[in-house]
Amino acid sequence: MKPEKIKDFLGHENLKNFRRKSLEKHKEERSKGLSRSDIRDFILGFQDGLVNTLGLVLGVASAVQSSSIVLISGLVTTFAESVSMAAVAYTSTKAAREFYYSQLEREKKEIKEIPHMEVQEIKDIYYKKGFRGKQLAAIVKKITSNKKLWLETMMAEELKLFPDDYENPVKSAFVVGISAVIGAVIPVLPFFFLDVRSGMVLALSLSIIILFVIGAAKAKVTIGNWKKSGIEMAVVGTLAALVGYLVGSLLGAVYA
Repeated sequence: MKPEKIKDFLGHENLKNFRRKSLEKHKEERSKGLSRSDIRDFILGFQDGLVNTLGLVLGVASAVQSSSIVLISGLVTTFAESVSMAAVAYTSTKAAREFYYSQLEREKKEIKEIPHMEVQEIKDIYYKKGFRGKQLAAIVKKITSNKKLWLETMMAEELKLFPDDYENPVKSAFVVGISAVIGAVIPVLPFFFLDVRSGMVLALSLSIIILFVIGAAKAKVTIGNWKKSGIEMAVVGTLAALVGYLVGSLLGAVYA
């Protein structure tokens, strides 16, 4: 429905309430979706777990003829890799959060001590966005008249730092760890049922398909061409995993 028709339908008195409720509903729907950090953590853990474990099992399988040895190596790597990735996610997210708050305090101090320079920075930011004259002056006045809004604008627009990306290190560790386990189990599964050579073929084929699907899904929930994203993730992941296969083949030939 067009804005003018909405206004006629609701009346001037109820228009503000309609807009407010629409905005609240939009925010509620957005909050239910995946956050940028959730997508980042899942892709990080899943791809790393799958690629590292695939490289290892292909390397071990090319050097030995025992499915049991490949399975043991793969499962050990699965859990060691997952715990390691979770720990790295926790410490790195915590460090990023500490950096965010250090920059927040620095911006607070600058707004208090050198407000004229911070006002100019706001002006420069919105000038680059295309605002000029009275419109630019009104935006700058509106932002700098509210210290909280001013600070949030400096953090987001100048420093490109967003608190939601670093707010929960424990959650990041959990998402990365679980997704790493899921990814790592995929190339190990074939060796439960097949001999070494058949397991290698199925593990590689299955991993390529899954990497493509994850890459395509990433493009669907973010932005981009799903085919290009899927192929890119499949190619990059497969090339990285094949390094393990080449190393295993070389060592197998040397020590056979």
